[in-house]
Formats: sequence, structure tokens, C-alpha cells
Amino acid sequence: MDFFKYIHAVGTGAKANRDLTFEESKDMMSQILNQSVYSEQIAAFLLGWRLKPETTQEFRGVVEACDMFIEKTPVANSIELGYPFDGKVNNPFMFPLIAKVLENSALNLVVVGDDLAPAKKGITLKEVATNIKLNKNIYYFDRADFFKEMHNLTDLRMRLGLRTGLNTIEKLTHVGESEYAITGVFHKPFVKKYVEIFAHKYKRLALIQGNEGTPELFSKGRLWIVNGSDVEEFIVDPQYYGINYSKSWEKITLQESLEQTNNPSDGLLKLARLNAAVFLFVAQKASSIDEAYEKLNG
Repeated sequence: MDFFKYIHAVGTGAKANRDLTFEESKDMMSQILNQSVYSEQIAAFLLGWRLKPETTQEFRGVVEACDMFIEKTPVANSIELGYPFDGKVNNPFMFPLIAKVLENSALNLVVVGDDLAPAKKGITLKEVATNIKLNKNIYYFDRADFFKEMHNLTDLRMRLGLRTGLNTIEKLTHVGESEYAITGVFHKPFVKKYVEIFAHKYKRLALIQGNEGTPELFSKGRLWIVNGSDVEEFIVDPQYYGINYSKSWEKITLQESLEQTNNPSDGLLKLARLNAAVFLFVAQKASSIDEAYEKLNG
């Protein structure tokens, strides 16, 4: 379809805008990924789509289109960790520490990195993963290698400088064909949205109120696990496990982030152990977070 019809659908105002069908969304995203239309048209659509706003049906069509471009590499016994591509600003990434805790747990971690995307100007997962020695149970995938079409949109997105619908759908790629996945959400309404978009792709999907939109819990928060058509909610409180870690509210540098990961405090190590327990529970390797935490504390 002529791409202008998609711009018209999202850019003519509240009275004339309309939602795209699944097939239209799939075609729209395919044209964007192929960059078979002008960059100005892509930017115009993404901005209008965000303001309309996007629907779950549209997101599902977009994800279906992305799947046609992603080169997958199966990783057995793995859980995919869905991180945002706009980075972390105030606290270090914990996944390298979590992996060390899980060394003997037969659970591999799949993580994806790329260059910085809007809108936070944070430290990216790619910067950490390429500047630190990763445990053998971490499978790091660079999006420039397995999904270059999305990677190639980075410059355009940075010039636009705003969050778009791509921020919502890009955290979970299923690149390792993992049976399990967990990603961070800021607000409860996004739980239903993520369930409707992604739950069918995984044996078990979990959402967590993680630090800075990541799947890493630094303070008391909610965990939602999808079981068939039901979504079960849990409260995870580090203080319940005797962990009194004070997360930072100040911006840190890449070097400070790497230093905290390479030489973690006792509190950060305990927090990593709790997050590891959450991952084991999500991946059905423990019947509860408490059981997993006790095992990891051996």
C-alpha cells in the first residue's frame, strides 16, 4: 500500500485519524524496515502514530513484520531479558552479576544491545557488554548483526529525539527463541498491552517494575507472570530478604557503572542474588522466589 495512506491514518487529527489493521501495520513496518520510503515520511508516521496513539493490534502487526527480518539463533535453557535501548542513567546494569550467581543453575541469559535510542541519554547495555568480561551463560546479541534493519533506523530516531512506538516493541526480539522472557514496565496499564503483544511467543512471560524500565529490580516492586490466560501478580520486596540497598538518584558515568559491576558492594551482590531468584522462578526452575533464593544462598 502507498505509505502516504498510513501517514494520513495517523496524522490528520483526532476526528479523522483511524487505527491500522493488523495487515496494514505489518506492511507499514516492513516498508519502514526496508527504508523503501523517505526518512521524512518514516519520522512523520512514527510521531503521528505515537500521538494517535498506537493499538495492540497495530503493535502485533509490527512485531510480526519484525520477525520476518530477525535472524534467530536458538539458545537452549534460556530466559530473554528485555532491556530498553535508551540505557540506564542512575544505576549500574546488574545482568553480569546475576549471571555469575546463576553459573550452576542451568539457566542462560539472553540479552540484546545496540547503539543509543531515544529518549533517555543513558548508558547502553551494549556499552557494558562490550567493555566487561561476560560469563559463559550470558548470550549477548548485537542488533546490528541479527536485525540490521532496525539498527539502521537509529540515526533517524535520534534525530527525531522522542520516544515512539518502536520503544515499546523492541525490547523483546525472541532472537534466542527462549521459552521464557522477562521485561520491565513502568506502569500497570502496560502489563495488559505486553501480554497481548508477546505472551503467545513464550512458554512463560513475566513483567516487572524494574529499575529504569529494565528487568532488574532494585527496590520494592510488582512482578506479573502470565500463566495461560491468567496474569498472576506478586510483590517483591528486597527488605523482606534482609537487603537494604539504596539505589542512586544521581547520574553515573560508564566508568562508574563498570566499576560497580566489577567490584560490587555486598548490598548489590545480595540484590543480584534476589534478581537471579526471580529469573529462576519465572523460568520454572523453582516453585517460588523464596525457594530459589534459599537455593542460591546454599
